Amino acid sequence: MATSPDTVDVPRHGIFTRLAHWIVAISFILLGLSGLAMFYHGFFFIAGLFGGGETMRLLHPWLGVVLVVGFFLLFCRFVGACLPAAGDGEWLAKVGSVIAGRERDLPEVGKFNAGQKLYFWAMALLIAVLAVSGILIWHIYFAGVSGLQTQRVALLVHACAALAAILAFIVHVHMVTMESGTFRAMVGGKVTGGWAWKHHRKWLREVSAARRASTPPAE
Repeated sequence: MATSPDTVDVPRHGIFTRLAHWIVAISFILLGLSGLAMFYHGFFFIAGLFGGGETMRLLHPWLGVVLVVGFFLLFCRFVGACLPAAGDGEWLAKVGSVIAGRERDLPEVGKFNAGQKLYFWAMALLIAVLAVSGILIWHIYFAGVSGLQTQRVALLVHACAALAAILAFIVHVHMVTMESGTFRAMVGGKVTGGWAWKHHRKWLREVSAARRASTPPAE
């Protein structure tokens, strides 16, 4: 009896990748909340989640360190799969089909589609900007690194980059909810064969070919 593709599990993300991903996600959310509380007095009530304003101000930059380290690990893991490839331009040109759920109109993609690659590179750039600007305004350890005017500019750049990163994160979460099965991959590490065939057919072919190559011939 034939097996349904939806009952076949395909490994997608290992434990190391999933752990790094959730470290990045949780630290980013905490950074966003604490950053909003410090940026605008109307959100200062959020400081209560961190034990008060003083504790929050001390924790915020260290959460940034956690984010940078976690994203660096993800970057090393994903950079090869997120390089531009043939079909990315066509995928972006037909992104309306993704929103409408007509993925049959799209070209086959590898492990990540063009939208996921754009998000990856956007976050890499924004986190780098946040890290550099954050160091310039981290008074406890780097007070003598920059002058007052430089710190003012760094603070503005930091706030703008943070806002852009938050907006990108919201879009990312929305796309995850649209592409049912993606969340399961970052929790259990596997997706169904049907999901892989629908969303990342080229990647599924590559995984299948690698499995066949590693399987010893029957005696």
